[in-house]
Amino acid sequence: MNHAATIRVLQEPALDGPTNMARDEALMLRVGRSKSAPSLRLYQWDPPTISLGYFQKYADYESLPPPAGRLAVVRRLTGGGAILHDLELTYSLTLPTSHRVLADGANRLYELAHDAVIAALEDLEIESARCGTTDDSSPSRGPFFCFARRHCFDVLIGASKVTGSAQRRTREAILQHGSIILANRFDQQPTAAVSLPFEQSIQHVRRLFVEHLAKVTGEPFEPGEWTTEELAAAESLTPKYAGAELNRRM
Repeated sequence: MNHAATIRVLQEPALDGPTNMARDEALMLRVGRSKSAPSLRLYQWDPPTISLGYFQKYADYESLPPPAGRLAVVRRLTGGGAILHDLELTYSLTLPTSHRVLADGANRLYELAHDAVIAALEDLEIESARCGTTDDSSPSRGPFFCFARRHCFDVLIGASKVTGSAQRRTREAILQHGSIILANRFDQQPTAAVSLPFEQSIQHVRRLFVEHLAKVTGEPFEPGEWTTEELAAAESLTPKYAGAELNRRM
């Protein structure tokens, strides 16, 4: 299938963890095989869910005290620390490895996406910046939650992290997804939060992030819809993310 250069934008409602992760993987597989267009998903989570990094131990989640330890849990297809997804906007950007945005390497995608976050927050009169330094955390060492870790590409408001991202790379495609924290009801996950009411900020950031990502990449982004084939592919993957075999794999 021959797709135009336009990157399709899928604006989605809040979905549960297995559905969200299945949709991300379905896009990664289909975009890599040229069966789907390059795509940007913008989505939320319901119920609040902890996503484990691909290499994190399930026992670390089980040892969490409440309230976080009683939340739904799903394992991501990307690495890094756990994220408590609640009052946030999550993005996932899926591109074939041949895409011109990746001409300078996969790490450049972190910079571009996070520059778009910084510009979107600036439009809301919120000052943020890239972290610039990386700590020594790893799947087996360091804080459980991603937002207590630091990577040079992370976006901070003051000293607190507001956005972090992770990638899954195959020979055919790159999936990058990340969380833009807009408010925090769970003290167990240390994050920054924006100063606007959540329902107001989520609508602004959904729009502004797309606008600024188009500017920093120089690529056209246009609203799109899921195809029947894509939704079927995602639905077929959902049981994997809902099941114990993947979630308890470590």
